[in-house]
Amino acid sequence: MEEFLLVDKAIEAALRAGNRIREVYSTPDFFVEQKEDQTPVTLADHLAHQEISQILNATAIPVLSEEGSHANYSERQNWKKLWLVDPLDGTKEFIKRNDEFTVNIALIANGHPVAGVIYAPVFDTLYVGIVGLGAWRIQCPPDFLSYQQIQKNGIQLPDQQLVEKIIVLLSRSHMNGQTEEYIRQLRKKNGNIELQSKGSSLKLCMIAEGSASIYPKQGTTMEWDTAAGHALLLASGKNIFLPDLQTELIYNKENLQNPHFIAL
Repeated sequence: MEEFLLVDKAIEAALRAGNRIREVYSTPDFFVEQKEDQTPVTLADHLAHQEISQILNATAIPVLSEEGSHANYSERQNWKKLWLVDPLDGTKEFIKRNDEFTVNIALIANGHPVAGVIYAPVFDTLYVGIVGLGAWRIQCPPDFLSYQQIQKNGIQLPDQQLVEKIIVLLSRSHMNGQTEEYIRQLRKKNGNIELQSKGSSLKLCMIAEGSASIYPKQGTTMEWDTAAGHALLLASGKNIFLPDLQTELIYNKENLQNPHFIAL
């Protein structure tokens, strides 16, 4: 099945990128620079991008990576499929050395996520989901691993169930008044709410696992921040909506910035 082969390539790319990220993480100097949008980028971002691009380019499906060149919408709008990649999601967490960063790779078809791979290099945890076939987590994966092997040896998500408690996830490095107001309103309606902070796409992984309830994002994110996690959520029976809780996030838009959303 072509979809399996594509996901296997994404798994290989994520694991190889994770290896490069760990190599840089173990050194004293990350070579931090500031991009034009004033966000940081490190040597690990660049090396991970190179590893992923080398593997995914062989699939003949266009790659849209945070650290790569971005084709104009006049070209992108004709792409029926594309890879959406964040080679190192949570660069600020990487720089802080709090371990909460990931590699994100999503396969998008006609604006919707159909498969996602997320790898947390320090925790050596791999998440893989194909919409309609399920989502899985595997600890300490070998260097070469297929989706079918993950189905056989991994843990299907969700694998936890929250009881009488709503756990709301907050961004580790991005908090604002709009999010605080959303939490106040949520607490008024539900009362028993626990707040947890987590970096990168690990928040979406937690919702897919069932270890958290909701992640409201009332701030700036880009499509590559959410696409892989969105696929994982869909594969595990969850979703990401706009604040109306009806309209799903879509991808490969003219403006690659996401609107505000709620993952649950």
